[in-house]
Amino acid sequence: MAFDGQSGLALAMTNEYDLLIIDWMLPQLSGIEVCRRVRRKGVRMPVIFLTARDTLEDVVFGFEAGADDYIKKPFAFEELLARIRARLRNEGPDTAAISAGPLIINPITHRAFCVETEVTLTPKEFALLEYLMRNLGRVCTRSRIIEHVWDIHFDSDTSVIDVYINFLRQKLEAAGCSDLIQTIRGVGYIIRSPEKP
Repeated sequence: MAFDGQSGLALAMTNEYDLLIIDWMLPQLSGIEVCRRVRRKGVRMPVIFLTARDTLEDVVFGFEAGADDYIKKPFAFEELLARIRARLRNEGPDTAAISAGPLIINPITHRAFCVETEVTLTPKEFALLEYLMRNLGRVCTRSRIIEHVWDIHFDSDTSVIDVYINFLRQKLEAAGCSDLIQTIRGVGYIIRSPEKP
């Protein structure tokens, strides 16, 4: 939990959450600006705004900033919980393709394409690539990768990640998508937004 916009933005950009709840009127940095910056970085998690502003223009403004839902104050806690459950339910299997530069993957069909060339991946390679792409622009630590992709708790020996990253790099490079997966030494891996340095 953060009590100002700057802290909230820092948390949203460095940690993984299933959903963000943002108050519109935050000190230091408004909730609108937090949402905008999060979306510009390619973060896909659902965002629910809490606000006392209730004009149609405010609602539209909030959605255009990247919000997925909007709750006007005062509200019943049960309503907030219901909206959270609905948002997370809607975040089930993603039918939309995910892209990073020339690379496009489809989580439903488990197919990956670099420009027009299909990249043949094993189920584990695809799961690793999907996890990195769903966190586009954010560093994926080794512990989070091993927990999400291999579904086991962190172990000091995570060399299996390096092996699969190497497999992915070789296949992507052969298809024309080189240098997409970058190493953050001592931390993990990242796929950066193509327009970002």
